[in-house]
Amino acid sequence: MNEVGNPSQRPRWLFILVNAMLCVFILAVAVAAVKLISESEPKPEQIETVRRSSALVETVTVEKGTYSPILSVLGTVQPAQEIVLSPRVGGQVIELSSEFVPGGMVNKNDLLFRIDPADFENAVSIRKSELEQAEASLKIEEGRVRLAEQELALLEESISDTNTELVLRKPQLASIKAEVSAAKASVQRAELDLARTKVVAPFDAQIISRSVNLGSQVRPGDDSGRIVGVDEYWINAAVPVRSLGHIQFPDDNKAGSSVTLSDPDIWGDNTRTGSVSRMIGTLDEQTRLARVLVTVPDPLGNSADQPALILDTLIQVKIEGTPIDDVVRLSRDYVRDGDTVWVMKNDELEIRKVKILFQDADYAYIREGLGDGEEVVTTTLATVANGVGLRKIEAPSPPESSEHEETQD
Repeated sequence: MNEVGNPSQRPRWLFILVNAMLCVFILAVAVAAVKLISESEPKPEQIETVRRSSALVETVTVEKGTYSPILSVLGTVQPAQEIVLSPRVGGQVIELSSEFVPGGMVNKNDLLFRIDPADFENAVSIRKSELEQAEASLKIEEGRVRLAEQELALLEESISDTNTELVLRKPQLASIKAEVSAAKASVQRAELDLARTKVVAPFDAQIISRSVNLGSQVRPGDDSGRIVGVDEYWINAAVPVRSLGHIQFPDDNKAGSSVTLSDPDIWGDNTRTGSVSRMIGTLDEQTRLARVLVTVPDPLGNSADQPALILDTLIQVKIEGTPIDDVVRLSRDYVRDGDTVWVMKNDELEIRKVKILFQDADYAYIREGLGDGEEVVTTTLATVANGVGLRKIEAPSPPESSEHEETQD
């Protein structure tokens, strides 16, 4: 038989109930302890603060004054004098100048080539003989006129004026004088044709091309070569129409705007100078830009050590514009969107709307919105709004050097 009070026979549920009550008791004690500790510690006071930071910026100080804008455009080099050589008489080329080659340099009246003069020399001789014959006939006729005058003086009877002219052979004398004049003109024409067998340079020039050689048969008007003058070149510069008002064109009192030419690919840092000569009265059909003519003396640098201009090249042209009064000149990099400028005033950012009178490649010329001594912010800001705090970046001071150096013996 089983024993009634055996502990091993107690119900299992009683063991579980005791363990649960024990866990609840321990948890309650822990919560009470934590609460007691939390309430007994001192509470920190919360202090509300506002953090105000200033952006570090760099600035430039602007000044109002009179400034000349620089119009930076492109231009094409062209010759001021250019001709196609053409003989005025025909014949065989029997002589060529050694300088009559592409790239050759010739002076005014230098011989370029010569046509066989034999036929023209014969023509001169024939015309001179014809002149001598006409002059001889004139002398004979003048003798007859003198004889007629003597015979007329012996006549006591009066005759009419018409008969007098016939008696004195005035029509015959006039006819022979006309023949003499025609013969003289024929001689001059023959001599002129003979002189034209020598083709010479009409001005100081450079040879661009040659189309004849020794033995060539040429006719009047044939293309024999191309030459360009070297005293002056033209630059055909394309300028926006809105910029024409800032260019000084020459008149009776003023010279044209000065021009600086550069070609970094060929000249490096060297430059040439020229001047505005006139405006060409048409717009370029493709670009719709105005065309301004710039003159450059001594384009090949013969009289001075200067880089030579090359025809048909595209070159950078900087035209000094007419002065603009009472404006602030500011780098275009510091003009922000919407024609605004960032100004530092009382250590705060102020966004200014400005009135730009003109802009060239580098600068904006401001008439309104900026004044003397104001500081324009040149640093790019992450936050852009009126009232943002600013602080200038101070340039580091140079290290102090001791005025007296100690020396050791």
